[in-house]
Amino acid sequence: MTEMDWDRRISNLLKAELKLRGITYRQLADKLCGIGVQENEANIRNKLARGRFSAVFFAQCLMAIGSDRLKLD
Repeated sequence: MTEMDWDRRISNLLKAELKLRGITYRQLADKLCGIGVQENEANIRNKLARGRFSAVFFAQCLMAIGSDRLKLD
């Protein structure tokens, strides 16, 4: 897989977690704020659309939505 493929895959994993939990980008921004991470809805939307974001942001999102396990396949 190319780096772009990996970017897309990780972005899709996060989008799927949000969808499974019924969490919108606005709600994610609020939840991130609750753990001390300042992001707005537009920034989140752009990051996920591009598929380019740090592992730290990925982990922060998972923590904010209460996901403690992630299936990668």
